[in-house]
Amino acid sequence: MNARGLFSILFLLGFFSVPGAERPNVLFIAVDDWNDWVGCLGHAQAKTPNVNRLAKRGLLFTNAHCVSPVCNPSRVALMTGLRPGTTGVYENGAVMRKVAPGVVTIPQHFRKHGYVAHGGGKIFHDVTPHYDPHSFDKYFWWHPRGALGSARHGSPYSVEPDPEPVKRPARRITSLTKRNFDWAAIDRPETDWPDGKVADWAAGFLAKKHEQPFFLAVGLFRPHVPWYNPRKFVKRFPLEKIKLPLVKENDLDDLGPWAKARAHDRNSKHDKVVEFGEWKPAVQAYLASISFSDAMLGRVLDALDAGPNARDTLIVFWSDHGYHLGEKGHWHKRTLWERSTRVPLIIVAPGVTRAGTRCARPVSLLDLYPTRADLCGLPARAELEGQSLRPLLKNPKAEWERPAVITWQKGNHAVRSERWRYIRYRTGEEELYDHQTDPNEWNNLANDPKLAELRKQMAKWLPTKNSKPNSKPKSK
Repeated sequence: MNARGLFSILFLLGFFSVPGAERPNVLFIAVDDWNDWVGCLGHAQAKTPNVNRLAKRGLLFTNAHCVSPVCNPSRVALMTGLRPGTTGVYENGAVMRKVAPGVVTIPQHFRKHGYVAHGGGKIFHDVTPHYDPHSFDKYFWWHPRGALGSARHGSPYSVEPDPEPVKRPARRITSLTKRNFDWAAIDRPETDWPDGKVADWAAGFLAKKHEQPFFLAVGLFRPHVPWYNPRKFVKRFPLEKIKLPLVKENDLDDLGPWAKARAHDRNSKHDKVVEFGEWKPAVQAYLASISFSDAMLGRVLDALDAGPNARDTLIVFWSDHGYHLGEKGHWHKRTLWERSTRVPLIIVAPGVTRAGTRCARPVSLLDLYPTRADLCGLPARAELEGQSLRPLLKNPKAEWERPAVITWQKGNHAVRSERWRYIRYRTGEEELYDHQTDPNEWNNLANDPKLAELRKQMAKWLPTKNSKPNSKPKSK
């Protein structure tokens, strides 16, 4: 008797709670640095037909947020179900297995309970030293130099044989281009790019029938910088038609000094982007990167639909954090504002979700670990700090008291409810925004005495555990 036959018998005996005769497969798709610029989330310029069609198949969360607005801590939190304040992983330099050697990751948990786990592309922060051999049975990683994790940062985002196949840098913006803040249109087909390689690998896996239920993690690199893209995706966004993000002059005047300093750090100077006349080209490049990533998602979904696993596969699509493109005078991520924390999140759960539904409740990527374990009939893990989204998957308007909580470095947190965002920094500085009347977060209401009780209630959700950082700040 094969493993899937055994699962069917166990289900009949009442061991599993998943609808159907077998545990579902899991297709777990990650994108990098993708904010809420998505067609089905209402963005007018983004061309995302494949994300849109995925949303039509299941539940789109319109108020989903990362755990931390930085790649490594966000991904570690999602993969372990533990907050940065619990693990001490606040920055990109921390290595999960060094600081939390006994932690059980999502794919590791699935492997322990009868699943085969394969991964490819960017799931953890990087391959060397962040790849976790305990999590996957097999892993696919491709970059232009061929050797696993040997090339410097940026190589997985471009094409062979040169990790940066344009004049270095293509864009000369003082103090920014050295951090891969660069972009160009490249005359190479998408199949030559790492995301194309990863999508083809995933498509090959999905075309086959598997003896065991599988957990397949597919990590796309785009739209992470540098924004080098096949030319055809850049041409979809004529420069003269680009609309710039809304930016308010003197937006930071009602903020404290610590928040202002973070917005205008040395690696994020909006005034330099404007000075060099690169604002529209940068937005164009970001939109092209989104379109490229969406196309690779489409390739994976097409393979799933054409193969033998379409009817019994749970799909989760997510981004690790958002991204600023000039809002609040900031570029990149690393803030506790909406643009940096809001992410696309879609779940398609056969027998649970209904096609084309939306949920406005505030949810966190921290909730994905217990959700998938719940949907696939795996034992619950008491140490997890998120909660299963199953009630919302069944009824998007179900009661949901818990807000999304975001952490950036030690002692800095944001609490996002359905209407409000409350921020408290380790300096004691506070911010409060009403998203019902102020979706751009232009008016800080933290000093309004009429909202003192609201601030108090929001503050109750702030994490009480703020462990010592396990690495020095390191940006990529």
